[in-house]
Amino acid sequence: MTEEDKVWLITGCSTGMGREFASEALRAGYRVVATARDPKTLEEIVAGHSARARALALDVTNAAQVEDVVAATIAEFGRIDVLVNNAAYGYLAAIEEGDEADVRAMFETNFWGLLRMTRAVLPQMRAQRSGHIVQNSSQAGLMSKPGTGYYSTTKWAVEALTEALVEEVAPFGIRVTALEPGPFRTDWAGRSMKRAKSQIAAYDAVHARAQMIADMDGKQPGDPRGAAQALVELVRAKNPPRQLLMGKLVLDTYRSKLDAIRASLDEWEDLTIRADYASD
Repeated sequence: MTEEDKVWLITGCSTGMGREFASEALRAGYRVVATARDPKTLEEIVAGHSARARALALDVTNAAQVEDVVAATIAEFGRIDVLVNNAAYGYLAAIEEGDEADVRAMFETNFWGLLRMTRAVLPQMRAQRSGHIVQNSSQAGLMSKPGTGYYSTTKWAVEALTEALVEEVAPFGIRVTALEPGPFRTDWAGRSMKRAKSQIAAYDAVHARAQMIADMDGKQPGDPRGAAQALVELVRAKNPPRQLLMGKLVLDTYRSKLDAIRASLDEWEDLTIRADYASD
């Protein structure tokens, strides 16, 4: 099998990074199954690629659709080599403001939908002793900030799942990577970001930060095409990382967080160690 014979299955391809991921994979010569709740939004992506591309309807919160899409991909192309779990959306709210039903609904897509897709492809990948699962997480999966705590919680769950999965499936030749994009110019903040139904005036600073996120649309430093090209290079790497940060802003911010963590560990080391039994 040549590199270009590999089959990609990508969720959430109607807009944003998912759309770029699917388009770039096709430009790179791969076979691609692009999915979205409304497959009509994918017609432009698959046009001219009738032998290598399919557009399928998929809502990752629908277990039956997940199984159907995986089965259809295998029936059409015989295998799945790369799963890109991209479908997700955001939620802006102070912790006290968050609506439980809305938060649970976000978990259904961002975490449970991702898990459902992952579990659905694993039997095929184990059988062929190869595969690469890419979780499109977020800088919010590395750093939780005021106003995005609930969204970060879904992404931290993805990070924990990924960290365990990397080691569990390595013996089967399956690789797993979490992408950590910073702000990208995809209109995500306006299109895929929900807000609390009611606001508490005492959290004006949180609301101001949420508005700042929304106002970034069209001015984010991240280039979706660049991210898609990086993804193709990642999939072709012999030893891909467990995490790949995407964008200088998230790289610089995360390094600062790690420095602060190290400083705190050193500051409180004595008290930490006192939690152990005294040496005999």
